[in-house]
Amino acid sequence: FWLCQVMATRPRSDIYVNLPALEKLDDMLLEILDGFQKTEFWYLNDKAHKDSCDDSAPCRPASHRGEERWWLPVPCVTKSGLTEPARRDLRQKHDCASQIHKAAMAINNGILAEIKIPESYTQTLPKCGRASVGDALYRGMSFPGKFSPEYLLDCLEISSEHEALEAADRVEAAMHVWRRKAGHGHARSPWGAVKDLMESDKNVMLASRAEDALLCLKHRFPGLSQTTLDASKIQHNKDVGQAVLESYSRVLESLAYTIVTCIDDVLFADESARKI
Repeated sequence: FWLCQVMATRPRSDIYVNLPALEKLDDMLLEILDGFQKTEFWYLNDKAHKDSCDDSAPCRPASHRGEERWWLPVPCVTKSGLTEPARRDLRQKHDCASQIHKAAMAINNGILAEIKIPESYTQTLPKCGRASVGDALYRGMSFPGKFSPEYLLDCLEISSEHEALEAADRVEAAMHVWRRKAGHGHARSPWGAVKDLMESDKNVMLASRAEDALLCLKHRFPGLSQTTLDASKIQHNKDVGQAVLESYSRVLESLAYTIVTCIDDVLFADESARKI
């Protein structure tokens, strides 16, 4: 008797793990969106709803965004605000969308970390990390005591996403400069191995602190645009699997953040109406 073994195909590990997770997040977002069929709020450009609104309960448009995200419509609620069940439902949707956003962002960051750094980006890095971050940031990162990325960012007094993106670019560039210096002579070793081998090296300390500051910055500004390095990786990446996972997770991350932002606007309009 001849034995015949059938070889079953299986996706590579990153696709096998991440794709089902992304599809689950996708389904959860669609479920949230489907729950907005009937609402107690509307938008300034929603003429049909506005015209049907009772004159005894005029809309109360309000926004706390200022000049940021000016393209998003301003939500309106009735004079008495939202009912308690509607308010509770919105908060539940907000919490769910926020968790989806964090999960999609974590997957996206992991995928981007695996994509090879393009040579074109490496060639643009300064020779000195201090020149990239500036004297003020460098002093905070090189302080011999306990390092707090939150305190460091507080000192910078970043007030807009534009300033945050500029700071992220500078910190990320410096991080790779220090990693390259720390890894000199260990070119074939991954960063984690180099970090373990040379814990006392100052460049390792600076690179680790820059990474912590970068992560803290991204959490403070969840809607932050892609850094120069991320955009360069996406542009030059030739791995189709990584490209699909990165773009899929980025779209879900953006959609989840938009939902969270829009719900925040509605809750702010509700709170403003109830104060009047």
